[in-house]
Amino acid sequence: MKTRRLRDIETYIHSRKNVTLDELCLTFDVSKNTIRRDINQILQKGSIEKVYGGVVSAEKLISFENRNVERRDEKAEIGRAAAEYVEDNDLIFIDSGTTTCTIMNVLDTDRHLTILTNSLDVINAAAAMPNVHLLVVGSTYKRSTRSFVGVDDMRALEKYNVNKAFMSATGVSLAHGLTNSDLLEYEIKKSIAKRAEKLILLADSDKFGRSTLLTYAAFSDLDVLVTSNDLPADYVQSCRSNGIVLRQV
Repeated sequence: MKTRRLRDIETYIHSRKNVTLDELCLTFDVSKNTIRRDINQILQKGSIEKVYGGVVSAEKLISFENRNVERRDEKAEIGRAAAEYVEDNDLIFIDSGTTTCTIMNVLDTDRHLTILTNSLDVINAAAAMPNVHLLVVGSTYKRSTRSFVGVDDMRALEKYNVNKAFMSATGVSLAHGLTNSDLLEYEIKKSIAKRAEKLILLADSDKFGRSTLLTYAAFSDLDVLVTSNDLPADYVQSCRSNGIVLRQV
């Protein structure tokens, strides 16, 4: 009985793409505690992901390579605009992600920088730049995001005076801020966001209006938002209200 219910729940989530826990309780006539246990069991398969108040189909979690193809031109323009904030002798953090790594395609190879990162793509690009001092965060490689996660002692990040942090997010909302669904990535993001002198978010238009499980920074914490030119009006207004520099490409 339970095995069949789990299968039916998973099929239902994939058909609806995005469902709330309350909807699942009503549809399958079970308690919220039962649904939570069922969801936790399905999560182990990696076919769904928790978001605020519910779950989404893994169709939303396509491979890093495929995500890199989606909105490629838009992400490249966002990366190009963000790279303009990099100055000589900066210590910058570049987050893992298909948009943040595009910064490396346009950085001046003669620029003297210190780059702190957990992104494999950023590491590979920075390794070829003779004037870049490269620092790597994370002890465990996460294949799905081509990133390193896990820091044995988060206090180790406190020694870095990060001038600018170029961040990514799985979802961005005014209510729940900059969100991520992986606990190990979240810990790095949150620590860096608190330390950086300037917090810069790179996000394509697909990220807005979505919330995932963990908030690593409030939207109002941003100093700069680099995004596409179709940003919803309420986000534009929030940037004005909070003194966030809005760069649209």
